Amino acid sequence: MHTTSSIHRRRRRFAGLAAGVVTGPLLVSLMPLPALADHSPSPQSVTLVGSLQSELGCAGDWQPECAATALSEVAGSPGIYSGTFEVPAGDYAYKAALNGNWTENYGDGGAAGGADIALTSQGGPITFTYNHSTHVITSDVQQSAIAGAAAHWLAPGTFAWDLDEAPDGASYRLYSSTNGGLEVVDGAITGGDYLNLERRGDALDPEFAAAHPHLKSFDFLTLPRKAAAQARKLLKGELLAVQVGADGAVLQATRVQVPGVIDALYPNAMKRSLGLSWKGPRPRFDLWAPTAREVSLHVYREGSGGEVLASVPLKEGHDGVWSVLGEKNWKDAYYLYEVEVYVPETGQVERNLVTDPYSVGLSTNSERSLIVNLTDPQLAPSGWKSLQKPALAQPEDLSLYELHVRDFSINDATVPEERRGTYAAFAERDSDGMKRLADLADSGLNAVHLLPVNDIGTIEERRDVQAEPQCELAKFAPDSEEQQACVAAVAGKDGFNWGYDPLHYTTPEGSYSTDPSDGTRIREFREMVAGLNTAGLRVVQDVVYNHTAGAGQASNNNLDRIVPGYYHRLNATSGAVETSTCCPNTATENAMMGKLMVDSIVTLARTYKLDGFRFDLMGHHSKQNMLDVRAALDELTLERDGVDGKSVYVYGEGWNFGEVADNARFEQATQANMAGTGIGTFNDRLRDAVRGGGPFDEDPRVQGFGSGLLTQPNGAEVNGSPADQRARLLLNQDQIKVGLTGNLRDYRFVDRTGAEVSGADIDYNGSPAGYTADPQEAITYVEAHDNETLFDSLAFKLAPETSMADRIRFQTLSLSTTALGQGVSFWHAGGEALRSKSLDRNSYDSGDWFNLLDHTGTENGFARGLPPRADNADKYEFMKPLLADPALKPAPADIATAREQAKSLLEIRKSSPLFHLGSADLVQQKLSFPSGGPEQTPGVIVMHIDDTTGSDVDSERTGVVVVFNASDTTTTQTVPAAAGQAFALHRVQQGGPDEVVKGAAFDSSTGSFTVPPLTVAVFEAK
Repeated sequence: MHTTSSIHRRRRRFAGLAAGVVTGPLLVSLMPLPALADHSPSPQSVTLVGSLQSELGCAGDWQPECAATALSEVAGSPGIYSGTFEVPAGDYAYKAALNGNWTENYGDGGAAGGADIALTSQGGPITFTYNHSTHVITSDVQQSAIAGAAAHWLAPGTFAWDLDEAPDGASYRLYSSTNGGLEVVDGAITGGDYLNLERRGDALDPEFAAAHPHLKSFDFLTLPRKAAAQARKLLKGELLAVQVGADGAVLQATRVQVPGVIDALYPNAMKRSLGLSWKGPRPRFDLWAPTAREVSLHVYREGSGGEVLASVPLKEGHDGVWSVLGEKNWKDAYYLYEVEVYVPETGQVERNLVTDPYSVGLSTNSERSLIVNLTDPQLAPSGWKSLQKPALAQPEDLSLYELHVRDFSINDATVPEERRGTYAAFAERDSDGMKRLADLADSGLNAVHLLPVNDIGTIEERRDVQAEPQCELAKFAPDSEEQQACVAAVAGKDGFNWGYDPLHYTTPEGSYSTDPSDGTRIREFREMVAGLNTAGLRVVQDVVYNHTAGAGQASNNNLDRIVPGYYHRLNATSGAVETSTCCPNTATENAMMGKLMVDSIVTLARTYKLDGFRFDLMGHHSKQNMLDVRAALDELTLERDGVDGKSVYVYGEGWNFGEVADNARFEQATQANMAGTGIGTFNDRLRDAVRGGGPFDEDPRVQGFGSGLLTQPNGAEVNGSPADQRARLLLNQDQIKVGLTGNLRDYRFVDRTGAEVSGADIDYNGSPAGYTADPQEAITYVEAHDNETLFDSLAFKLAPETSMADRIRFQTLSLSTTALGQGVSFWHAGGEALRSKSLDRNSYDSGDWFNLLDHTGTENGFARGLPPRADNADKYEFMKPLLADPALKPAPADIATAREQAKSLLEIRKSSPLFHLGSADLVQQKLSFPSGGPEQTPGVIVMHIDDTTGSDVDSERTGVVVVFNASDTTTTQTVPAAAGQAFALHRVQQGGPDEVVKGAAFDSSTGSFTVPPLTVAVFEAK
């Protein structure tokens, strides 16, 4: 969900649906707060973080909390921190993190949140030094004459090189070595041969600059045609670009990045079917590995250990695909590829034993790929072929419920113990969890969005090996640090993780299966989909193609060990893998990585009959990537593929940040860029206006429309004067109005100043509030798995004396802005029942304790101790008094009240197509906000949807009026067009559990609507 700057670690410490501005620079709401350079105070600690930490005694890499790589302040040198470590030979990346978290971190050149710094160790002690006055961290490793990877081979005869200078008389060469070993010795290259390059200019040719905009200012060099014809052979060994002076001495030498030329040489690979396929009863294996020298297939009867059943060589095709046809007795066996390939990271030829990137089945802990036929009847639940999908006329009709597979049932005593936390729990129709979902579906919820269920790289799949906290957590005080300490001690070894650590994209995660060793996970995943569909819920899978859990030769990620330097996005000059997403970024702009994403989506849709895909950090993909996904899905048909691809909805996080920001490398799949595509993006504008502030505010008490701004101030200085609050509240109301239209950029209405404006004219932190061309392109939400839950956000923001009854009303009012808007409505699981994570802002690895989802309505998860220190310690001063206050802990009756009020919202949304008109034209024609201008009531929004204009959309009513009264007083609002009509409180609210809303009234003679405080009232005219 959102943006992050340099958010390394297993699941972005600062990711989350926290977008912000979609043009640079990034807002802090999108990223970890960077250091304020010279204004930052002296740190409590400085940690060397990077891909070398696991070699230095840390549990993993990119861990700012790991004490093993802490630097010590140098005596007598204030602000200087140093440490010496024995670093094994290899290539690494590093930076500095302050105070044990990512909030303040520094990279190359001392830049806040800057690029990782490349390091090559020959093996031995290395001293790292951090200077707090400059924020620069350095090592004492002597710089090699070979610097970075600043040369790019873009086509057989074309190079781009970021040359420091081009002195007269200099010449240029491409050195190569079949087995590696190129070195600079006494000013000359040893160990290889060379071809001459010709420098053509100090900027790229326009054709290549358009395709590679981030390289447009690089020098342009060419390789003669005869030499270019050797490209395929040269790519199988080591390459160096070298500048030689007039005297023959080496002036500059750099490694070569090769994705461009690989794509140019192997275009036909895009047409190939890769991975495991079947030719009758015989399996076929196809692996794209154009830089490999040899590829063999090893087949095993067991998923771990055991003897090799068969070892056979694969044959290389002209398109870089290696293939072999297997034997029919290999069915249900396991396989690995052995790839012989030159690896720039190690400088030598390696023989890598890898799983298949296109794996559709795996053994436990992803040790081997499974030879499985997805059409095997044994892998399908009863009735799978004839499974009926819940009807959906258009994407705008969606009401999504974001749910984590393990959360759903791990604490559900009505599910058999061995099935808790698994896909199989969704087949337990009589469980508390499934009854809850069925009840919500009856009310109007119609889709479940599952957090990542692809094969995850950081969860132990053997349930009997998973660790549990070694404490009686329930015995500690509600504001204690003991719970988080116990949970954190096993965080990397327990069964919980959000799952944004992808290893294999197209195989379900094994820890969610009752048996991860074979095809059971495939059958149980299908049973889950069938169970949800039968309950009336469509199924969306959260997919993560923008990064991998690891990269490099030492990683368990297979992509980099099959085609080194291709699948990940590299820094243009250093060649280091970019990590702005949190982890090693993939390069889906490269043809075959883009193909892997599209092929995976198609396979998932066909195999599991999925109804939608949510793309994590979609802005790190190109717009073309997403259009390719859309086009591929549109080709799927019920008759041929078992799924209607055109009905599969696609949406994602359109945040704009990192090395791709502002279309630096391609036209991104960001919020504004996706307008007109029909692909949805999360609308942070409405979210922030309703909640108040942003997800990463230093003071979390910033209020908004749905948290008492101006009308019920909490007294925090951060909210400013009453005049400041009024101005911000009226801006919030304009932002919410735009959000209620589906965030349409061209929708016209009267703003807070009295001017007629468009949605794009409303400001959101310097960017347009409205950015969509169609309502289906807006995912409207006020909470998600990232950042604090809505209940927890309100705990911070509401005035301390706010009663529980009023807290529930604020919760309902906030949810109503998503349920009653024209975009796609999105709720976080448990939000309808006051779900809390004990104020945890990033519970990706916080275990079952802090991620509680209780279906009995007894517990909402609040006051279960201070949340994990790594992501929350800077807010402990705000948290402690809240967690210790028993008045903030909802009773079961409170949870039940909130749930019933939330269900009423779903029922109202479901009751009329006026809440999901489905086109920008209809929204403009029928939807208006009668109370606008500078005299409008602060804390009140009035929305009129008039079905008497234009075509008849709802045959049962002539219109609806919704009054969102977030103020502390009863409001009376006049809608002139309603005078003389027969408006009455919506039947759902008339017969519902909320007695307060029943006090709402309509005066037909004046067209006036009177609504109690903290109430959303819906009136309908029959």
